[in-house]
Amino acid sequence: MKFRGYIWLFLLLLTGCSGLKFDDSYQSVSQDSRVRFIVLHYTASPLPRSLEVLTQGKVSSHYLIAEHTIANQAPTIYRLVDENKRAWHAGDSQWQGRTWLNASSIGIEMVHRGFTVNSQGHKVWLPWSEPQIDALIVLLTDIMQRHGLSAGSIVGHSDIAPQRKLDPGPLFPWHRLAKAGLIHWPEPQLVAKYQETFTAQRPSVAWFQTQLAQIGYAVPQHAKLDQATRNVLAAFQMKYRPQRFDGEPDAETAALLLALNEIGP
Repeated sequence: MKFRGYIWLFLLLLTGCSGLKFDDSYQSVSQDSRVRFIVLHYTASPLPRSLEVLTQGKVSSHYLIAEHTIANQAPTIYRLVDENKRAWHAGDSQWQGRTWLNASSIGIEMVHRGFTVNSQGHKVWLPWSEPQIDALIVLLTDIMQRHGLSAGSIVGHSDIAPQRKLDPGPLFPWHRLAKAGLIHWPEPQLVAKYQETFTAQRPSVAWFQTQLAQIGYAVPQHAKLDQATRNVLAAFQMKYRPQRFDGEPDAETAALLLALNEIGP
């Protein structure tokens, strides 16, 4: 009898038919999407290599947006992983207290080289294609509506892994996403007001660390201006003050942080 039971179980598993009946006519109101964040990346590779890596390698993303190549045509958006499944794009990451964000995020890769290196060994960051950003905005709007996400849910790889990642880089037009209502942006008049105050007296390192953590960054809280703290500051500056992202805790950065935190999550 026991042997028969094993055979029956094996056949059920083999056929994928459990024999159970399900009634879906009742749905709980206490539910929401598992997706909490959308993470933006650049591939640093051309389209053929990007497709190969993201479909045949150990990394993946839910979407890949091609570069704009043909006039009057929107870039192709490749759907590589179903949104209900986990893609391997974030790696060791943290945002707003959540860690290893592969399980709670949608990853969007964009075909973009990122930067080149000049003869002096310095990074030369490359501009973004407007049609590619237009396509991204449409995709982000659709994802956010379907998953009920707020304006604080879109982050860059450099936000969630500031100790090891730079993408999508300082030339990525975050302000365009803000104009589309997809992310929060510091109010310029408020920034100017706070900058005047902080120029007279710059806040402590501990203050900067607290403000960065309030936004969502994983940052040390030991009141020391170490390299890890500088890396987080640089990631924040790269997003909100891309003309200078040196990791220095200056008055303008303090003003941007306070103005942004007043908006809320």
